[in-house]
Amino acid sequence: MNYFLFIIKSAAFDFSRNKGRTFLTSLGILIGVLSVVLLTAFGLGLKKYIADQFESLGTNLLRVLPGQPLRSGGFSGGPSSFGTIHFEEKDVVKLSRLRSLEVVVPVYYKSMDVVAGKNTEFATVYMTNSDVFKAINLNTEYGAPFTKQDVEKRSKVVVIGPKIAENLFADQKAAVDRSLKIEGQTFKVLGVLGAKGGGFGGPDLDSFIYMPYKTGYIFNTDKQFIILILKVKSDQSIETAKTEANDILLKRFKKDDFSIVEQGEILSAINSIFAVLNTVLIAIAAISLVVGGIGIMNIMYVTVTERIKEIGIRRALGARKKDILYQFLVESVILSLLGGLMGLLLAALIILFVQRFFPAYIDLQSIMLALGVSSAIGVIFGVFPAKKAADLAPIEAIRYE
Repeated sequence: MNYFLFIIKSAAFDFSRNKGRTFLTSLGILIGVLSVVLLTAFGLGLKKYIADQFESLGTNLLRVLPGQPLRSGGFSGGPSSFGTIHFEEKDVVKLSRLRSLEVVVPVYYKSMDVVAGKNTEFATVYMTNSDVFKAINLNTEYGAPFTKQDVEKRSKVVVIGPKIAENLFADQKAAVDRSLKIEGQTFKVLGVLGAKGGGFGGPDLDSFIYMPYKTGYIFNTDKQFIILILKVKSDQSIETAKTEANDILLKRFKKDDFSIVEQGEILSAINSIFAVLNTVLIAIAAISLVVGGIGIMNIMYVTVTERIKEIGIRRALGARKKDILYQFLVESVILSLLGGLMGLLLAALIILFVQRFFPAYIDLQSIMLALGVSSAIGVIFGVFPAKKAADLAPIEAIRYE
């Protein structure tokens, strides 16, 4: 133990003689560790954010989608995975009869220009029924949601998200009972929803506009729906509801024409995509670690050359080959660890600031990985200069000028 403490103290003394070079040598590892830790933290934060978003919508939801977009726990891709069928009002009526379902929400959406006074926004308009607010836990902050009567009467009313309210009217509360135009048609704002969030890999619910679907036939002339949202009465009834809904829809569509997807399946598919993307980004960031390692190796070779005479004197006084090898190897590892620790500290400070806006966080695995990788780089890229130093003949080293 005393032996290695002596080597560490010796290394620390050597670094103190050239602080600038020590810092610059560690800088490559610092940048590499910082990049990898930050990307991992943002990946973890994004995963948590999406999970929270889905949880806020409710766990007992089913979505009826055209085609088979989800297969084997991920998005299947391909032009045929998203089917060409559309759902109609009669499908909604039939599904509404199921006792296992609390509500059935038809959805048709379209992105259009929305104008209020001199302000114009390009927004997504959801044409749906009054049950949408109950189904995905949407609450009005100001005003009130539209009702079943508004749907049947085809009232030209809308409920808008808080972001779109601020962008169009500058104040959420002031938006209530005001008018806006969608593709030239005038609508009255009944209510403004409370903040829900979204936008990081998921839909920005705060920027949506909700309209009675029968009123929306102005824009949806085919009177068809893209998605059906089914709210199941209890979590225990999800499989039953899924089977019953499937049986009803099979009377009108083929098996591969549609799919009934649970919240967890969608979340799993999204997470699988982000996992692959995050791995690729981390692999790219890790290149800087290799560059930093090469920088350490080059500096260690220079250090060996500068200290050849010192090595010769130590060998002449009885130092063994392995003593010289350990000395330079420990110096290399300390340089690398120093960069790793600084990178980790800087990443923690950045994450601490970012957490005000986004739930990024550093887990224990990231810390262990950062320190383990930086140590490994010190060993891998330090062993060759260390071996060169250990192999020097004492007499030739002392005579070296």
